[in-house]
Amino acid sequence: MTETAKTATLSFDGKSFELPMHSPTAGPDVIDIRKLYADAGVFTYDPGFTSTASCDSTITYIDGGAGVLLHRGYPIDQLAAKSHYLEVCYLLLYGELPTAAQLEDFELRVTRHTMIHEQMHNFFRGFRRDAHPMATMVGVVGAMSAFYHDSTDISDPWQREVASIRLVAKMPTIAAMAYKYSIGQPFVYPRNDLDYAANFLHMCFSVPAEKYEVNPILSRAMDRIFTLHADHEQNASTSTVRLASSSGANPFACIAAGIACLWGPAHGGANQACLEMLKEIGSVERIPEFIARAKDKDDPFRLMGFGHRVYKNFDPRAKVMKQSADEVLDLLGIEDNPILQVAKELEKQALEDPYFAEKKLFPNVDFYSGIILEAMGFPTSMFTPIFALSRTVGWISQWKEMIGDPQMKIGRPRQLYLGETERDYVDVEDR
Repeated sequence: MTETAKTATLSFDGKSFELPMHSPTAGPDVIDIRKLYADAGVFTYDPGFTSTASCDSTITYIDGGAGVLLHRGYPIDQLAAKSHYLEVCYLLLYGELPTAAQLEDFELRVTRHTMIHEQMHNFFRGFRRDAHPMATMVGVVGAMSAFYHDSTDISDPWQREVASIRLVAKMPTIAAMAYKYSIGQPFVYPRNDLDYAANFLHMCFSVPAEKYEVNPILSRAMDRIFTLHADHEQNASTSTVRLASSSGANPFACIAAGIACLWGPAHGGANQACLEMLKEIGSVERIPEFIARAKDKDDPFRLMGFGHRVYKNFDPRAKVMKQSADEVLDLLGIEDNPILQVAKELEKQALEDPYFAEKKLFPNVDFYSGIILEAMGFPTSMFTPIFALSRTVGWISQWKEMIGDPQMKIGRPRQLYLGETERDYVDVEDR
């Protein structure tokens, strides 16, 4: 962040205040209001912080109008096409693409940390069988601080490194165990001979009674889902992780907070909401009816999985995810799955309709990822846990960056108070 020669002037009550401005390497200039309250005695008002830069960061850049998503400067479509998830993890965590030797070492370290402490199995058995997997993950990830005391001191760079590797490595195991527990099947231990995505699929779908071979097309599609969800700048869950970490909380507690925030249907639950919408539509014949409802401004119905809050043109992740969706559907077939039939036909009709083109309501990453996960056999309750698994490395990268920032201070948003002013207490018999 560099201070520019420009300043912004704020004038009120006959007084003017000069506010410094900073220029990023990409994106709009920002007005620095850190001293505004001290100098002028006023706060700014920005519900949702949608016009406020809460930090400076070198990790991810988004230009929603142009449909740009960069990780450390690398376009997401290049990473999804040419790289793989663990290499992207390295890039996010350390700032540069690894050499062959660095990547081999990183993959080895992650692979050797995929098992969880055996006593943690007892945590899963304490939940009801019908507990949502996200509820299980929030509890189990938060409990990791009770088992891994040697990586909770955030002032120690080595402990921060160990915690980072452990979280990336163990999250697929925890998510798979949450799934297995919810369907009443035995836990499947990780295998060191499988890559990251294949290992996750094996832990989810294999059973002790028979051999399970991971299809490489499904493994590649799973890896792309992980990659395309790895980080997304200062979204709600990432901001939650940063706010929690600003208090000095241990990394496992901070990531558990991020998982809890991601659980919300307006955030990580979007692909689940998309599949539930497809089930509501039910059949290809009913698609025109629902498209008509989506166009009716007086009808509360909205097509889930179309458009994006940040991307005002197109979601750069969607093109790559669509390719994976086509590959998976070609492999598995959709003849006997009415939900996937509806999805394919809805996509076709919406893309051909001028209304959606004019409104820039194109299928987004949630639409296609939901289709892929449904085709693979995951229940909708597992969609958000898989999102959490993918986003863990982004949360950790943001957490590490914040801990190392000399400007870090505990988060303390202000408010526009509209409640009662001071009044005297009235004894209960006099009320």
